[in-house]
Amino acid sequence: MASWPLAHSMSFAATLACLLIAGCAVGPDFKKPATPKVTSYTDHPLSTTVSSQNITGGEAQRFANGANIPGDWWTLFHSTPLNALIEQSLKSNADLKAAQAALLVASETTKAGHGAFYPSVSGSFSASREKDPPGSLAPVPSNNAYRYDLFTPQLSISYAPDIFGLNRRTVESLQAQEQAVRFQTIATQITLSTNVVAAVVQEASLQAQVDATHQLVDINTHMLKILQYQLTKGYVGRLDVAAQESQLAQVTATLPPLIKQLAQQHDLLAVLVGRFPNEIPGGSFDLASLQLPQDLPLSLPSQLVAQRPDVLQAEANMHAASAQIGVATANRLPNIALTANVGSTALAMGQVFKSGTGFWNIGAAITAPIFQGGTLLHQERAAKAAYVEAAEQYRSTVLGAFQNVADTLTALEQDAEGLKAAAHAADAAKITLDLSQRQWKAGYANYLSLLSAEQGYQQARINLVQAQANRFTDTAALFQALGGGWWNRADLANADSMQNDSMQDKNEK
Repeated sequence: MASWPLAHSMSFAATLACLLIAGCAVGPDFKKPATPKVTSYTDHPLSTTVSSQNITGGEAQRFANGANIPGDWWTLFHSTPLNALIEQSLKSNADLKAAQAALLVASETTKAGHGAFYPSVSGSFSASREKDPPGSLAPVPSNNAYRYDLFTPQLSISYAPDIFGLNRRTVESLQAQEQAVRFQTIATQITLSTNVVAAVVQEASLQAQVDATHQLVDINTHMLKILQYQLTKGYVGRLDVAAQESQLAQVTATLPPLIKQLAQQHDLLAVLVGRFPNEIPGGSFDLASLQLPQDLPLSLPSQLVAQRPDVLQAEANMHAASAQIGVATANRLPNIALTANVGSTALAMGQVFKSGTGFWNIGAAITAPIFQGGTLLHQERAAKAAYVEAAEQYRSTVLGAFQNVADTLTALEQDAEGLKAAAHAADAAKITLDLSQRQWKAGYANYLSLLSAEQGYQQARINLVQAQANRFTDTAALFQALGGGWWNRADLANADSMQNDSMQDKNEK
């Protein structure tokens, strides 16, 4: 027959088992939002874009519906220096490292939350020297000593059965928050890659505009010299010379802003790759060194919500808000705490572990909120309202994602049309300028028509370079809008890998 303490211990364990079996998680179980029933991104069928012959970035682009997006999509531009910059940015960018550290924080916080499922065990040891007054009615030691030492080692165990799922919902919320941070980190990496491509393209565009403007300055300087010579011979008046001087000054005045923008773009590119502005290697990019991707993978609309990291982050936030309803509901229900203590008390250190000095106790307590001034009720209502807020934010994010893709697709179509028109305009302006110069030199045209031709040619050159840059930047924007192919990168698709990379970076520092 079991002893009294053993019998009570078995009864206590049985009661605990029943409580665990009967436990349930209050609050709603999260359900993934339904995939939007959308079959296309735009209100018109997509077709192959127009092409412009013998122009950088003038290739026709075809949309491959349902095709997968490579994780290293930037390699489709076939630029080794660009690839090197992006890989360096993925290793050294401070914002990305901060996002990876935030993911590690969220992961460790989730793991810490799992501790609530296990008993809490703590040990203590106390030693004291005590003296009771001589007239004391009940001295503590059995030898009636009024001055004595007391040594008490003790082991305490406490456990709160998760009867109503408070711990489960709390951990569920933490896990969802960790997923939200994970997708935010993925979005940071995709945005970083896109920004590097955009910075390279913009730098190349500005460099081309600076070069074109330098050529225009040379043309106008040469024309001014001719006019000054003709002025000395009496072939033209001072008004013509003054008009050319004004034209040269206007063209020259456009150079400083362009050079400033070029320098700022260079500095931006340095920061994106994790360097100081004076540390980035010299040299500049040329649009002609980039190859425009001609076959563009286009994810199906039904796949977009499962690929866009911002949509997945919004879904995770929605999941976390759903779990918080369960947390708020469980806080309004009774809470059970189980405790056990075992230890020993002796008057001498050498007697601590001898027979007859031990003690133990087990207990259970239940606490139920009775009146909290409406605090718990309103916290539950607030949690439900927060879920509605998260659900609407998710819907807004989905709509924004589809808008982003639709806008980019339209931009790509119109970029091709714009480049074709800009190329024709540049060719026509060059022919007009050449003919005007010949007619002016032959005396068949006045100088004002030549000035007009120069201005038209200047603007046409700038417009052509900008149209070329638009095709490259909007192509990169499409890859970003469709999710960046992160699921095809092992370092992003595997959450543990992302956390390990972050920890490795921390250890290297």
